[in-house]
Amino acid sequence: MRLENSFDVPAPAAEAWALLTDVPRVVPCMPGTELTETVDGNRWKARLHVKLGPVALEFDTDVVREVEDAAARRVVLSARARERRGRGSAQATIESSLGETAAGTTRVAIVTELNLQGAVAQYGRGIVPEIAAQLTKQFAENVAALLEQPQAPAAPAAPAAVTPVRGLRLGLRALWATLVRLVRRG
Repeated sequence: MRLENSFDVPAPAAEAWALLTDVPRVVPCMPGTELTETVDGNRWKARLHVKLGPVALEFDTDVVREVEDAAARRVVLSARARERRGRGSAQATIESSLGETAAGTTRVAIVTELNLQGAVAQYGRGIVPEIAAQLTKQFAENVAALLEQPQAPAAPAAPAAVTPVRGLRLGLRALWATLVRLVRRG
């Protein structure tokens, strides 16, 4: 499935580009995600924590930077995720591009090609686009907050506890957003 989302960040494009291409710095901005290993300058390992009501899922994810075009401010990442208990998997290609706005902010456009398999596909069927929109909104807020902070000190800080993405709450928000859109159309 194809997911298209965008958001603005309160920073010039060059500053936003520097942050968004610094994968170790930006991964913690995605709700429920923690960086577990930097393999090299273009490959990382991460863990995604999701809670769908009483069901807790953890995905081990391999992330690869396939394309980085600084002149066009475009980056393409591929991700392969496996649920740790074998309940499914996901593959995604995420293309992000940045552009300056008239207001001096930066517009980040994200196009994701997502393929879910196994039980994971059944859990999210029908609401994945809305959940992706909610996650993108949280990601954008986290990126904006990070851009407003001065650069992190050279000494690494203690890792923060990762809060799982609450799928049920996101699912309810997604369902509500869908219902509101349907009512407005009718």
